[in-house]
Parts: sequence; structure tokens; C-alpha cells
Amino acid sequence: MAIQPKKHAMPVQEPAVRARNFEEVALGYDEKTAVAEAQRCLNCKNKPCVNGCPVNIAIPDFISKVKTGEFEEAYKIISQSSSLPAVCGRVCPQETQCESKCTLGIKFEPVGIGRLERFVADYHNKHYKGAVSVPASNGHKVAVIGSGPSGLTCAGDLAKKGYKVSVFEALHTAGGVLVYGIPEFRLPKSIVKEEVDALKAYGVEIDTNVVIGKTLTVDELFEMGYEAVFIGSGAGLPRFMGIPGESLKGVYSANEFLTRSNLMKAYKDGSDTPIMHAKRVAVVGGGNVAMDAARTALRLGAESVHIVYRRSMEELPARREEVEHAEEEGIIFDILRNPVEIIGYHNPDDRRDPKNGFVTGIKVIRCELGEPDEQGRRRPVEIPGSEYVIDVDCVIMSIGTSPNPLIKNTTAGLEVNRHGGIIVEEETGKTSKEGVYAGGDAVTGAATVILAMGAGKTAAKAIDEYLSSK
Repeated sequence: MAIQPKKHAMPVQEPAVRARNFEEVALGYDEKTAVAEAQRCLNCKNKPCVNGCPVNIAIPDFISKVKTGEFEEAYKIISQSSSLPAVCGRVCPQETQCESKCTLGIKFEPVGIGRLERFVADYHNKHYKGAVSVPASNGHKVAVIGSGPSGLTCAGDLAKKGYKVSVFEALHTAGGVLVYGIPEFRLPKSIVKEEVDALKAYGVEIDTNVVIGKTLTVDELFEMGYEAVFIGSGAGLPRFMGIPGESLKGVYSANEFLTRSNLMKAYKDGSDTPIMHAKRVAVVGGGNVAMDAARTALRLGAESVHIVYRRSMEELPARREEVEHAEEEGIIFDILRNPVEIIGYHNPDDRRDPKNGFVTGIKVIRCELGEPDEQGRRRPVEIPGSEYVIDVDCVIMSIGTSPNPLIKNTTAGLEVNRHGGIIVEEETGKTSKEGVYAGGDAVTGAATVILAMGAGKTAAKAIDEYLSSK
């Protein structure tokens, strides 16, 4: 049978329809399409795709089961390596990881590995009614700080080995960035809940509304009988540019804007959570978070949304799929532009004018690409005298985040780098403090879900070895 050169298309909502609702954009494969896509896999002997996966899922093995319609068997294979398959199938950048290593991709489009992972996970969540086999307790207790992808992965891997695991989450809902950062139209929160419930079935306890560094300290966790601690507290501290006008009304960090919409449900009609329903929006930045913020603003009623990015489309760090979806929905890309000032309304004759202090525009300067920087990306060089103003009433800053300093400031002996990231041994996730491990955005700064999961998996293995030797 001849190989189909292209992936089977992912069914999606029409752009004009989805741009005004928060329902999931990508609709997923049906059984017939999943089997047909799986049949494109060459089942290579050297399995390069596995090496491209940060959690080393046995990709050809699970795809082989999809080929024969053994979807539950496929799920069992995936779940040996991944605690969050339905999440990963939706938000992982497969195009730069497993799929980039796919042998078929040398000549044709690679196998749609992420689409198949999503299908398998969704099939399992819909059809499986059995109970999980909970391992016998090994008598050891481990505390996990943060219920984002790194924390949940670490907790899941340890629970499956018989550890009593308690996850401490600062917010009122488990999931970390999966619930506060990623919008409903890209990752439905019901999916996250199903993944969290699956971990609870293994005995993982999740305590919400516990702020480590305030409610409890890391040292107090040890006093409570926990023998090891994993810090997966993420990177929720937003960065700003330091330009004039950032304190005006109508300026958000992407973190705040998305948290209000996602976690606090401001996107729902009748929600009590205040959020600006702006008509003209500028989002500064070019990563996945910027795309999420821009597309959320559009769905909240914006008439025009601009992505302001200082490099070209080729350097844009967001996933290609997210960029394409944004373009289809009418998002305007102002590339090679750098903000220099946010403009606000000021009525000198009436201090009580209710429009005072609100955003009216963002001044940007045109750029061109110069020599590569230390990361190999061409540096943007401003063109003198090329400034102009884009008329907007809301500006969302999406230029990165840093780890919250609370844990660092309350944990003696915990070393961090100049950006506030916890310093760890890369091979183990071990920190400078005995019995404390860390991973995910708390170490690296804002990165991808799957890299955070890989770090959680690495730390779980190291914690197991550490406690087994005691």
C-alpha cells in the first residue's frame, strides 16, 4: 500500500465561528482517521521519535496498537511514560520534538504523533470504566509543591511506585499553568480535571490554597514527616519592558489577563470576575502565551487585535499551528516592531474625567534584523525616526515570566541563579538543599508543558533512588 504523503487533516471549527466562542478549536480524529494515520508509521527499528520525546514515550509501540484498533492497549503504553497524555496530545510542540525526528518526515510529512496521542487519551477517558491498580505502600512520604505539569508528573511517577504523595497547590484548583494559563479553546479544563482525577486514583493527595513560603515552609514539610520535596512551583512572576505608560489603566500582563479569563472564568457570560472587554488590543510578544492572549481578547469581543513582535515571522517562537490559527481568525501581526511608549488619555482641564489614565495607543518603532545574538537569533535593530502609534485601548505584555521568589526567600540553603531559577543538577533535578529536588519553569523560566513533565519525571526517578538508599 502506498504511503500517504501528508498527515490526515485535523478537523477544526471554522475560523469565523471559533473566533467568537471558547469551544475547543481542534476537534480530534475519529477512529477511522486515527487508524489511517497510524498506518503511515514505518515502525523504524531505531525509533528516532522516542529520542525526540522529553518523556520517552514508546511511540512506535503505541501507534502499532492504534493500527490494529487496540486503543486501550495503546493507552497503557503511553501511560507508562506520560501522566498527562490528553494534555500533551493537545499542547506539546510535537513538530519540534518527536515529529521532527520522524523518519517518514525526511521525504513526506511526519506521522501525526501528537494527534494520535490525543485520540488515544480521549478514547480512554470516554470509554474506560475500570479501576486502576494501586501499588502497595512503600512507607515513604514525598511532598510536591505545585500542581502544574512538572509537579503532577513527579507525583504520578512516585505514586505508581508506592510512595505516599501530597501535592500542595497555591491556587484553589489543581493544574497550574494548564488551568490558569492555557485557554479553554486550546485545552478544555474538563480534560485537565480528568488527568488530575486519574492521578488521585493512584492515591495522590492534592491540598489546594496552600502557599509554600507563607502557609508552610519547605523546612516545615520535612518536620511533618516528608522525606523528600519536589519544587514545581512554575514561573508566574510577569516581566514588563520598563517603558513609559505601563502603569496606565488597560495594561495587563498576559499572566493576569489569562488567569482572569481561564481560572477565574471571566470568559463566561455573567461571570463576576472583572476583565476588560477592549475593542482594540495590542499584545506584545510572539510566544504561545502571546497567541493565547491575543485569541482570548478576540473572543472577548475585540474588533482588532495586534501582535507586536520585534523580530520577523521566521523568528516567532510560538507553535506554527497556533500562529496559523491566529492568522485565520484575523489577528494582525505587526512584525519587526518594538514598543517604546504606551499612550494614555489625559484631560488637563478636568481631573475627574473618567477617561483619564486609560490607554489610547501604543507607540512602536520599526526594526530590522542585525547580527545574531548569543542564542543565534538575529538581533532587532531599531530604525531611527520610524516611530508611529497604533490606536488601541488595551495592551497585554507577554514578554516572559520569572519564578516567584517566595520559596527561595523562605528556604535557607536553596541556591538560585540571577534570574531567580532554582539551580539543579540537570541529570537528577537535585538542588543545593538535601532532600529537595526541583524542575519545570521554577528552574528554567517559562518553557513548554512537555519539558516540565520531563523534568518531573527525572526528579521522580532521582527521589526514588535517594529514598531507596536511605
